Amino acid sequence: MTAAYSQLAAHFGKIAALSNAVGILQWDSDAMMPKGAAGTRAESMALLHVLRHGMVTDPRIGDWLGEAESDGRLSDWERANLREIRRSWTVETALPADLVEASSKAISASEMAWRQARADADFPALLPYLSEVLKLQREIGQAKGEKLGLSAYDALLNDYEPGGRSAKIDALFDDLAGFLPGFVEEVLTVQARRPASPAPEGPFPVEAQRALGLKMMAALGYDFERGRLDISTHPFCGGADNDVRITTRYDETDFSRALMGVLHETGHALYEQGRPQAWMSQPVGHARSMSLHESQSLLVEMQACRSREFIGFAAPEMRAAFGGSGPAWEVDTLWRRYTQVERGLIRVDADEVTYPAHVILRYRIEKALIANEMPLAELPGAWNAGMRELLGVEPPDDRLGCLQDIHWPSGGWGYFPTYTLGAMTAAQIFDAACRAVPDILPAIGRGDFKPLVGWLREHIHGQGSLYETDELLSRATGRPLDAGVFKAHLKRRYLGE
Repeated sequence: MTAAYSQLAAHFGKIAALSNAVGILQWDSDAMMPKGAAGTRAESMALLHVLRHGMVTDPRIGDWLGEAESDGRLSDWERANLREIRRSWTVETALPADLVEASSKAISASEMAWRQARADADFPALLPYLSEVLKLQREIGQAKGEKLGLSAYDALLNDYEPGGRSAKIDALFDDLAGFLPGFVEEVLTVQARRPASPAPEGPFPVEAQRALGLKMMAALGYDFERGRLDISTHPFCGGADNDVRITTRYDETDFSRALMGVLHETGHALYEQGRPQAWMSQPVGHARSMSLHESQSLLVEMQACRSREFIGFAAPEMRAAFGGSGPAWEVDTLWRRYTQVERGLIRVDADEVTYPAHVILRYRIEKALIANEMPLAELPGAWNAGMRELLGVEPPDDRLGCLQDIHWPSGGWGYFPTYTLGAMTAAQIFDAACRAVPDILPAIGRGDFKPLVGWLREHIHGQGSLYETDELLSRATGRPLDAGVFKAHLKRRYLGE
C-alpha cells in the first residue's frame, strides 16, 4: 500500500482514540456526573469536539486521499475504509470550528436543562436552551447541505443514515401512518376477546431487577469484560471501542420496563462488541448506519425476546428473581402481556405495533422545525395534536409529552426516523436468520442465543462498514429493505395470520 494510505490509517487511529475519550466523558455526563460539574464538563467536551473536528478536517487528508485512491493494490476493506474516510472528511470540512464549539456548548447546557425541565414538566424552562440548539442545528444542516447538495434536514439525516433521504422516508411513513390506525384497532379488537391477563404484583426491588437484567445480558452473550450496566434518566448504549456501556431505568411497580430496556440496549451493545477487531479504530470498522444499529436492538428486544420461545425460557427466571407464583407468572400469561398492544404516551415503553406512530410524529415535527416551518414554542401543542391523530391519546403534561426524549436537547436531529427503519430492518434480518438457521428459535427457548448471535456476527456485526447499507442488507437477507416483511410479521404475531 502507499505511504498515503498508511498516513490516513494512522491519523484516523488517533481520531478514534480521541472519540473514545469523548464517548466515556459523554457516558459519565449521562450516568454518573454530579450536577455541579456540568459547566466544567461542557468546556472539556467543547474543546475535545473542536480538536476532533480539526483532525478530521486536516488539509493533508485531501492529498492523502487523492494518492491512496489511485493505489490498485488495496484490499476491499482498505478501499471501503477510504470511501468512509472521504465521506467523513467531505461532511466535516463543511463546518467551521467555531460552529462545532458553539454547538457542543449549547448541547451540554441543553441536556442539563432538559433533565430538570423533564422532572418539572416545564417546557418553557427548556425553551431558550433548546432554541439555541435548534438554531445551530439549522446552521450545521445548511452548511453540510450546501457541500452535499442536500436540504438541511437530509444533510442532518445523512449523519445517521448515510444515503438516506426524507423523500423516501416520507413515502414509507405515509404508508405506515395509513396502515397503523386500522391495524391497531383490529389488534385491540382481537385482544379484547381474550380473558384478562393478570399482572405480576410488585413491588419489584431494584437489586432483583438488576440481577435479572445481568442474567439476561449474559444469556445473550454480552461481554462483561468490555462493558457494564448502569442507571440513567434515558436508557442508552455508549462508551468506547471495547468498552461498551449500557444503562436502563427502574420502576419498582413494573419490572418489565427495565428488563426490556436492558434487552434493547444489549442488542446495540452486541453490535458494538461484534465489530471487526482488526478495523476497530478505522471508519470501515464502525457500525454501518443507525437503521442497522436500531435493527439490532429491536431484533433482540422485539423479534427475539417477545417470542413465545424466549418467554418460555425467561418465565422461570422471572419467577425466581421476584419469588412469583400463580397464574400471572405462567408462560402464556406473560407472553400475552409482553405482546399486549396499547395506545400509550411513552415511546420507549411502546409495543412494536404502536411504536412506529411515535417515530412518525417526531420525524414530522423535527423536519418542520429544521425547515423553520413551525415556531419552537408551538412544539407542545403540535406534539399533543399529533398524538391524538396517530395514537388517539393526549399527554396530560409535557413530561409525558414533548419532554420525554433527550434526542433534540442533545443535538440528535435527523435521528428519529432510523428507529422505524430499524424495526423494518430487524424483521427482515430476523426472518432471514431463522430461515438460514432453523434452530434459532428453539435454541432461544433453551436460553441459548449462540445460533442467532453467531449468524449476526457473520452477516451484520463483523461486516462493519465494508458495504453500503442497502448492499449489506441485500447480502444478508437476499433483498433490499421490504416493508412487507415487517407488516407480515405484525400480522402473524398479533392476528395469527
